Amino acid sequence: MNDYKALRTFLMAAEKKNFAQVARELDMTPAAVTRAIAALEEDLGVQLFVRTTRQVSLTTDGAVFAAQIKPAIETLEAARRDVMNANKVDEGRLRISAPTWLGKTILPPILSGFKEIYPKMSFEVSVSDGLVNIVDDDYDLAIRISAQPSDKFTIWRKIRVIPRILVAAPGSRFADMAHPSELKPDDCLAYSGESRRENWVLSDGSSSINVSAGRSFSANSGEVLADMAAEGLGVTMLPGFHIAEHLATGRLVHVFKGWAPPDLWLTLYYPPYQALPPRIASFSKFFEEKLPAFVIPTH
Repeated sequence: MNDYKALRTFLMAAEKKNFAQVARELDMTPAAVTRAIAALEEDLGVQLFVRTTRQVSLTTDGAVFAAQIKPAIETLEAARRDVMNANKVDEGRLRISAPTWLGKTILPPILSGFKEIYPKMSFEVSVSDGLVNIVDDDYDLAIRISAQPSDKFTIWRKIRVIPRILVAAPGSRFADMAHPSELKPDDCLAYSGESRRENWVLSDGSSSINVSAGRSFSANSGEVLADMAAEGLGVTMLPGFHIAEHLATGRLVHVFKGWAPPDLWLTLYYPPYQALPPRIASFSKFFEEKLPAFVIPTH
């Protein structure tokens, strides 16, 4: 950092054209500023300033050097501020990934409330139903509604369980089925982040059955699956927030009520920090405290 400090001192001197003013702003002595500039000139082998009793001015070499290094020093200074802010509770930037439904309904008022407490915080929010790679995609935090985590290389915190149920259009042949073993792969509309097939594991409390889904239709959007099921295309398995409106209006009905898949988890995911940065820990605590005030439909 000594070279960085010397270059920063030089740039400020090039702007102020007064070593004494530079010394005051950088909390240095005038002699220390003079020594820093002299050492830089000796290292470069050129004279950077012309000094008089009243002021200093850049030489041609000094002006060229200042123009060349200014963008790099400004970038370093911005990086330095970002790193310092990252370790503050009340300042910095949070990059958050969230599921579409939660990002549209619950996250905005929570972010607004957090912003009222910490007005210097800024946010970048990405809303998607697909699972992101939190490390490769450079997120500080991901809010996920997914199966129980199995990733050993990230940190996660379970917030609550999210039940799922099987639904189909009323009056369709699927609504009249008595047992999930009657379902064929073409009957089952699969949720998949990569629009592929999935395997449903259903249990009635004493036994379980595996059902292949997605051979004829899969999507990475719960809203699309709910709409397609309501059109009579097949049976789908979704959490309540995707189907609550359809159930309330009668466009979908709960089928195979004695059979249930494993619950999903609402979790907070983090990159593999040794310790959560204060701003991330503070937001996580705020999110967990405020979440119970919001109704998440179960069915």
